[in-house]
Amino acid sequence: MKKIFVVSFISVGYFLNAQSLSNSPYATYGIGDVKYDNTIETASMGGISTAFISDFTSSFNFANPANNANFELTSIRLEATNENNYFKSNYNDMKSTKHSTYLSNISIAFPLSSKVKMGISYQPYSSKSYDIVTEQFTADKTPLYKNSFKGSGTLNTAQIAVSYKISQELSVGAKANLYFGDLNDLNEFRAYNSNLGTYLGEYVNGYETKNRVRNFNFTLGTSYQTLNTRTDKKFTVGATATFGNTSNMTTQYTNSTYRYSDAQETTKLSGSETIIEQKETKSKNLLPLQASLGVGYGSENHWFVSGQVDYKKGEDISYFGKDFSFQDTYRISAGGWYLPNYNNFRNYFSRVIYRYGAFYERGNLNLEGNSINKFGISAGVMLPFKNSSITRMSGLEIGLEVGKRGTLQNNLINQNFVNLRIGFNFADKWFRKTLYN
Repeated sequence: MKKIFVVSFISVGYFLNAQSLSNSPYATYGIGDVKYDNTIETASMGGISTAFISDFTSSFNFANPANNANFELTSIRLEATNENNYFKSNYNDMKSTKHSTYLSNISIAFPLSSKVKMGISYQPYSSKSYDIVTEQFTADKTPLYKNSFKGSGTLNTAQIAVSYKISQELSVGAKANLYFGDLNDLNEFRAYNSNLGTYLGEYVNGYETKNRVRNFNFTLGTSYQTLNTRTDKKFTVGATATFGNTSNMTTQYTNSTYRYSDAQETTKLSGSETIIEQKETKSKNLLPLQASLGVGYGSENHWFVSGQVDYKKGEDISYFGKDFSFQDTYRISAGGWYLPNYNNFRNYFSRVIYRYGAFYERGNLNLEGNSINKFGISAGVMLPFKNSSITRMSGLEIGLEVGKRGTLQNNLINQNFVNLRIGFNFADKWFRKTLYN
C-alpha cells in the first residue's frame, strides 16, 4: 500500500508541471503572479512561518528549514488551491471574474536521525494566464483598431531542505531551490478592415516574449526557542535569508507581422510572417535577495501567536524589450493557532487545530505612481483523522484567504480575491526498519 502511495505521489508531479493557473492582470509584468506561501498550514496563519516551530511531530516547515526540531514522523502532503478573483476598473467600467483550481503543493519529509531532518517539495512559484483586449472606436462606434495582450506559462520550484538541531534551544537549516519553467507574453495590434467589416484578413503586428527559466538559489535559516517547563510557555525567534542566485533567464523577443487563417486567430497563415526584429537577452537578477525575521510566543500543545516581517529586494528586468524596475517589497504578517484540548476524545472538535492570521504587503509594482499593494485575512482548520493522536497528528487541512490587491486610481485594476485551500497530511513511522519482531 505504501509503495502504491509513493508511486502516486511521484505521478502527481507530472500534472503539477503541466497545469495552467489563473491569476491577475498584474501578472503581465516580470515573472508573473507569485504564489506566496502555498502550504495551507502557513497560509491559514497569514503567512507566518519564520518563527513557527510546530508542537507536533508530523509537520515539516520548508519556509524556515531550521524550524523542524520536533519533527519525528514521515510526512506526505498533497494540497490543492481554488482561486476566485474579482476585478474592477474605472476604465470603461470594466468588471471581470476569474476562477482557477490547481494542485499547489506536494511534499515528503522524514527524519534522518534525532537531530537531522529532511524534506522535498514541489509547487508552482509563479504563473501567467491572462487575455486582455482593448478596442478603439470612432464617434459612430465603428472599430478602428484592437490591442490584445496574452500570457501563459508556469514557473515551478523544487526544494530540498535539511535541518540540524544543535542544542535543545538552537537549530539551523538550509534549503536549495530550483526554479524552472517557460513564461510567454504576446502583444498584438491590428487595424479594422472596413471592406470586410472585420479584423480578419488584415496584417497583425505581434511582439512576442518567450522566457525560459532555469534558476537556482538557496535559503539559510536559524531559530531559537526557549521552553519554561513550569508554565509550558514557549518563546521563539527565527530568521531566514535567501541569496546565491545562479544561472539566468533567457528571453527571446520577436517583432513580426503576419496574418491569421482562422476567425479564432489561433493559426498563422502559412508564409505570411515577416520578421521585423529578433533578439535574445539574459537576466541574472531574476530572484533577488530575500530576508525574513519572526518572533512567536505560545503554550505547549495549546496555542501559539507570531509576528513576522519579510523583505525582498527590488530588481530590474526586461519586459517587451524594455527595462522595467520593481521596487523593494515589504510584508507584515501576524497569526497563530489554537487547540482546545487534544486529550478530549469525547469531543472531536476539541482536538481540531484552529488557525487565524492577517497580512499586509507593499507590492513590487509601482504603476502610474501607485504601489500595487495587497492585504488579507485568513483562517483554517486541521481536522485530525479519527485515530490521530498528539504524536501522530494526521488529517485534513482546510484554509480560507480573503483579501484585496491593487487600486482604482488612474484607471488601474482593483482585485478582490477569495482563495480556498484543501489538502491532506499523512504522517506515520514509514520507511523505517523494525528493530524487534
